[in-house]
Formats: sequence, structure tokens, C-alpha cells
Amino acid sequence: MGGRLKLGVSVERFPIAGGFTISRGSKTEAVVVVASINDGTHTGRGECVPYARYGESIEGVVTAIEACAGAVAEGLTRAELQSLLPAGAARNALDCALWDLEAKRSGQRAAELAGLPPLRAVTTAFTLSLGSPEAMAARAREARHYSLLKLKLGGDGDDERMRAVREAVPRARLIVDANEAWQPHDTESLLATAAAEGVELVEQPLSAGNDGLLAEIERLVPVCADESAHDSPSLEGLSSRYDAVNIKLDKTGGLTEALLVAERARELGLKIMVGSMVATSLAIAPALLVAQGADWVDLDGPLLLARDRVPGLLYEGDRVFPPEPALWG
Repeated sequence: MGGRLKLGVSVERFPIAGGFTISRGSKTEAVVVVASINDGTHTGRGECVPYARYGESIEGVVTAIEACAGAVAEGLTRAELQSLLPAGAARNALDCALWDLEAKRSGQRAAELAGLPPLRAVTTAFTLSLGSPEAMAARAREARHYSLLKLKLGGDGDDERMRAVREAVPRARLIVDANEAWQPHDTESLLATAAAEGVELVEQPLSAGNDGLLAEIERLVPVCADESAHDSPSLEGLSSRYDAVNIKLDKTGGLTEALLVAERARELGLKIMVGSMVATSLAIAPALLVAQGADWVDLDGPLLLARDRVPGLLYEGDRVFPPEPALWG
């Protein structure tokens, strides 16, 4: 990219419908950081969600993006960005903004720029926030028109949560996410319950860095790395402990690295889940490029909000459709 480009950074807040609870806590709004890059005619945008679990804050991510203004003005490329910032939310926003700007300037869709066929709609999971077994069962019944439900779990009482939800929706496909909340002494029995209830994937049962047990036990249900997997180098050694990896652009530091993570995961024999933080359609749109070949897709962030940005992605039931150029890419 030639010419001087102008970088903008903004913090935006979107209320969550009814709140959102996982094992680490609850929140009532999605706070996102948006990077925009303008060439005087076109503007490329990228959205990220700083995550305290990875040592990120809104202020820190904004500062990291703003520090790149000089490099952006001089025509920062996506390849150069990979060494300018580490994997994480700040690099994600900038990387996706550069993809979007390149698409708008060239008149090509981002998928075409990435060497992919035209995007198609994909089926996404719908997430049930952590709660009592009774509350989660009631929520599952309300969401029974979604074919794939994702249960947020929290450790104590997870057996009852899985059983209650399965009884409420006997025909739904189920995946569960423990968000590192299980203990080593409970993991085998909880995996056995998951298998008995027809759960088809368990995300990150044990804490990252303390998941060696997974290589030693019989995994009755495929286990997916989330907090244990970030960029492509982090995948090395995971295949003995995990069967799948959850690729999130906020972890990989953008679409550029996410596509490489997907390629490396396949080489290692790992199945692929594509997920995201609770965010707007602007964050979800680039993830749809990675989701095209995924085994599971969890891109329901906009469905969890009280309002999405406009224009947003089109959701019809559990199907999410490719973005219009006005949104991204």
C-alpha cells in the first residue's frame, strides 16, 4: 500500500441481552475497540475485544493501536504488522482493518484476496450462559430452534447442567465450554457424563498450562483447546492432549494468522472450531473466512446483543450469511 493513511481508534459499547455469564464472571455489555484506516477515499475497519484473561485492557489495546499510527501512515502491510505487534486483540483490529481497506480499494472481496472461493452461509452454535441446571434447561427450551447449542459450564454442578439441558432438548446437538473450570480429579467423570448425554465436543476443561492430564486419560468426547491455543506456534504439542482447536481472531491477532492456524491445525490432525468473543458483526465478518472449512462454528456474538451495529450480518435461525461490503471485506 502506498500513500499516507490515517489511523483512527474508537471504543464502543453494546448492551448484552439479559447479561452473559461464564466461569470467570458476568458482564452486561460488550466493550469493543475499532480501528479504522482511511486513505482519503476508502475506510477499512476492524473490531477487537480486549480480554483480561490474556492480560489485556481497553486502555492498553487502544494505546497499542495508536502507537502504530506512524507505521500505518507510511503504508504498513499485513505482513509487516505480524512482527510489529504480538498476537492479540490490538493486532486483530489492525489486521482486519487492513484486509477491509485492501478489499475496498481493489474492488475485490476479502475471500478472493485470501485465495478462497466465494463465502457461503454457515451454521453457528447458540450459546447458553452459565446458570443453574433449571435455568439453563429453560433457556435451552427457548432456543430449541437452534440446531447446535453451546453450554457454558462452571465446574461444580456441571453433571446436572448437562443432564438437565439434554432432557430439555433431546434432539439438539450439544457442545460445552468449561472455560478452564474443571478439576483434574473430576475430568474423567465429567467427560463420561458428556458422552452419556451425547455432547459432541468439550472446550478447555482444564486450565491452560495444567492440561497434561488430557494426554493420559481416555477422552470419551473430543476435547477442544481454547485458552491453550493462540497462534500457530502454540499448536505444537497440543495434538497429544486435544482433538480440536478453537480459532479466535482476537487470540491469533487477526485474520492473517488465523488462516495459518487453521492450515497448521489440519496438518497436525486437529479438528477446527471457529469462535469469537461477544462482539458485533464487524468482529464476526472476517472470522467467516476461517469458518468456511470448520468442523464447528460458534459465531453467535451479535445474537447475544440487545442491538448490533448497522449494517450487520444477516442471521436466519442458526445460519449466518457472508457480510455485505458496506460492513466488511
